[in-house]
Amino acid sequence: MAYEEKYKKPEQPHNLILEGRRRLSVSGVEDVESFDEHEVVLSTLSGMLIVKGEDLHIEKLSLDGGELVLEGEVESMTYEARQREKGGFWSRLFK
Repeated sequence: MAYEEKYKKPEQPHNLILEGRRRLSVSGVEDVESFDEHEVVLSTLSGMLIVKGEDLHIEKLSLDGGELVLEGEVESMTYEARQREKGGFWSRLFK
C-alpha cells in the first residue's frame, strides 16, 4: 500500500445547517477566500459557496476539521459554477 493511500485524510461530508437565518454551520470547508459583514466566500468540498447577508461574522473556524460557524442575518447561499480548467489559450487549444 502506498504511503499516500495509507495516511490519506478521510473525506468528510459537506453539510449546511441554517438555524433561523441567524446561525449557519458549514462542514467540508477547505478555505475562506474572503469575508466582510455582507458577504463570505468559502471554498468547500462541493465548490465555492457565497453567503450574503447583514452583520455577518465568523464565530468559529477550524480548517483542520473543515468546520465554520457564521452568525448574522443570512439572506442567500449560492454555489458558484466550477471554474474552468486553468491554462492559457494554447494549452486549452492543443489538449
